[in-house]
Amino acid sequence: MLFEVRIAYKPRVQDSEGESALKGLQTLGFKNVESVGTAKVYRIEGDHSKEEIEEMCKRLLANPVSQNFEIEEIE
Repeated sequence: MLFEVRIAYKPRVQDSEGESALKGLQTLGFKNVESVGTAKVYRIEGDHSKEEIEEMCKRLLANPVSQNFEIEEIE
């Protein structure tokens, strides 16, 4: 089974990389860009349940204080 896990910062948590990309885009003339946020994607393959993947996120992959995660079953 293949799962895709997307981890992103919660609203109102500073995303330095996203802010830097926003400034760069605006400097290049893309003035209508209002915000940029970053996310990390993990693809986890193996014989796991969605509940096990969620436990992996809570225990290692995501920081529950500052990040949200979404899990999607691909196969």
